Amino acid sequence: MKKVIAFVTCLCLILQNTTACTTFFINKNGDLVFGRNYDWVSDAGMVCTNLKGLNKTSVKTNDGNTISWVSRYGSITFNQYGKEFPTGGMNENGLVVELMWADGSQYPEADDRPVLGVLQWIQYQLDNNATIEEVIATDAKIRISPNNPPLHYLIADASGNAATIEFFNGKIVVHKGKDLPFPVLTNNPYVQSRKSAEEANILSGNTNFSFRDNSLQRFTKACSMVQQYQQKDIKKPAVDYSFDILDNVSQKDFTKWSIVYDLKNKKVYFKTANYPDIKSFTFNSFDFACTSEGKVFNMNQSMKGAIHKNFKPFSNEINRAIMEKAIEESKSQVPISDKDKEANINYASAIKCK
Repeated sequence: MKKVIAFVTCLCLILQNTTACTTFFINKNGDLVFGRNYDWVSDAGMVCTNLKGLNKTSVKTNDGNTISWVSRYGSITFNQYGKEFPTGGMNENGLVVELMWADGSQYPEADDRPVLGVLQWIQYQLDNNATIEEVIATDAKIRISPNNPPLHYLIADASGNAATIEFFNGKIVVHKGKDLPFPVLTNNPYVQSRKSAEEANILSGNTNFSFRDNSLQRFTKACSMVQQYQQKDIKKPAVDYSFDILDNVSQKDFTKWSIVYDLKNKKVYFKTANYPDIKSFTFNSFDFACTSEGKVFNMNQSMKGAIHKNFKPFSNEINRAIMEKAIEESKSQVPISDKDKEANINYASAIKCK
C-alpha cells in the first residue's frame, strides 16, 4: 500500500507546471450542467463504473490511520493512472467532484482523523455522499495527507448547489451559496480569482478583459460565459453551450479531455484531444449492484454518440493497458516504476463485496 501512495504522490507532484484545468457549473431553468477541461501531457484514460456495496480501505500512509467503508452509491469516474484513483466523476445521485491544481494549498497536520490521498478522497466522496453538504461534513472525520500535492475541488449536486473546497493554513475553506457568486474554478485560490473577475466588471456584462495570469484569464472567461447564459435568452442547450465554454478556455495541446455532466438527467458527455467526436452515456444504462460486473471504456476510440454498449467488463489487463499508455506518454514529466504500477493494479483488484 505504501507503493500506491508513492505512485499517486509522484504523479501529482509534477502537475504544477503542466496542468491548467478549468471547471464550472450552470444552474438555469432546471438545467444542472457541470463542465471540466483536463489539461495534461497524456490523453490516455478510461471511464470506470464503480459499484455500491464494496468493502474498501484507504491506502496506508506514514502520517495517519486508514479508514474503511462500504460504498453506498454507484459512480462513474474518469481515471488515467488506475481504477479507484480518479481525477473526477459523478455518482448515481448526481454528485460531481473534480480537482484542479492550487498553489498555496496546505492540508491539516496529522491528528486523530484517518487520512486519504487527494485522488482517493474523490472516490471516497462519490462512494458515500449525495450532496455538497455531506461532502463538506466529512472534514470532521477524515483529512487529506499533508504530503499530497496542492489541489482544490469544485463540487456540485443534483439539488443545484455548488461549492469550492480548498485547504489553507491547515484548515478547510469552503465557498458556497452567496459566497460563491461565480461557480467556476481554475488554478488560483477562489478569493483571488473572484476578485479578478469582479475587477474585470463582468457583472456589468464586460467581455473585454485580459490578464497575464492564464488561470485568472480562464476563470474570468468562464465566469463571463456562464453569466451570459444565466442572464440572457440563449437558446443553445446547456450541454452544447458548456462545450463552447470549454473550447474557449482550452489550452491547445494540453487540453486532453473535455467533460460535461448533466446532473439532472444523469448523463455524461466527453471528448478527447485525439478523438474529438462527442461521446455520451447515461447512468440508467448500467447496473451498480455489488453482484454485477464493473465496466470500463477506453476513452480514446473512434466513436460518437451513445457508447454504453461499448463498455467492457473491467479487468486488470485493461487497467494495465491504460496505465502503461499513460505512463509512457508522461514519462518525460514523471517516472513511474513497474513496482508502483503493479501495486496500483493490485489495489483495485483486491476490493470485494461486503
